[in-house]
Amino acid sequence: MAIQQLKFFLCLIASIVIYIIIITTLRAPGTNKSVPKPWGPPRICPVHFSEQTITPLNNTKHLLVSAYMDQRVNGLDIRIIGIFRRDSIQPLHCFFCCVDHLSRTRTPATILQHSDNFGFSFVTTDVMCQIPQYCKATHVTLLPQSEKVFAPEQIWLPIRNQKTNGKEKKKLQFNFTVCISNLFGDYNNVLQFAQTLEMYRLLGVDRVVIYNTSCGPDLSRLLQSYSQEGFVEMVPWPIDQHLNPSRGWLHSEHGGDLHYFGQLTTLNECIYRSMDRSRYVLLNDIDEIIMPYQHNGLMPLMNMLEQQHPNTGVFFIENHIFPKHQFEPS
Repeated sequence: MAIQQLKFFLCLIASIVIYIIIITTLRAPGTNKSVPKPWGPPRICPVHFSEQTITPLNNTKHLLVSAYMDQRVNGLDIRIIGIFRRDSIQPLHCFFCCVDHLSRTRTPATILQHSDNFGFSFVTTDVMCQIPQYCKATHVTLLPQSEKVFAPEQIWLPIRNQKTNGKEKKKLQFNFTVCISNLFGDYNNVLQFAQTLEMYRLLGVDRVVIYNTSCGPDLSRLLQSYSQEGFVEMVPWPIDQHLNPSRGWLHSEHGGDLHYFGQLTTLNECIYRSMDRSRYVLLNDIDEIIMPYQHNGLMPLMNMLEQQHPNTGVFFIENHIFPKHQFEPS
């Protein structure tokens, strides 16, 4: 749905569509709550638990990012967000660490490649699987079908957005979260970042999640200050330690292994990271701002839109690109 005639206060140089995603339509039934910390690993399970945002999957060319409880698809319980090499995808099984035991059952995994790969070798991937009966799963790992014996050095991912009773609806922690996909290349435009973050705050944004590969020293100090006050959440994104990420969007023009330092992966990860704690999620770049022109903030705007379109889960905002120069040379 397009919203036209947006009046922007800042000069925006943007070429992608901005999204507002209503998380209440994405959340699994009965999980209206703030994001809890994953249960601690039981002593009975192996000790190799990943504390990284990018975890190589043993004996494959794939990378794992995070695992979330997601029971919106019938018969499936867990969604693992990953980055898979497209020409090396093989059958996989999920293996679970439960609260009081190590599961004896492996469940077959459904591997879903995202349609947008822009010609790159690696693609954002969702791996879906079912939790075995009588297992209150805390961690999950993936095993190739050929592995008959579990390797003790296998790395486990904590399962987030854990399912609760659901009888009591807890208040969400945030109304609005903005997801900024990737910082890379020692970007150091402190003024642009500061003015955009403060405009977000004026419009009613509660949290800004930023995936950081690299940035300049001045911007690093600024973001550290915002992080200390809780407005910004910095997620380390060392994708350049695992792949040769592209600085562009098209492989034929820019080369590399992965589109824009894994932009699609980080934006999808941010949606699930925010699913149980934020009512709305906005996906946009640092040079893009959703500016209501008939309301004094995002909440009055969304209240109106939800009244007009009660069954809509995603709103597409039309973007207006402002030129750097007012006139052509002619």
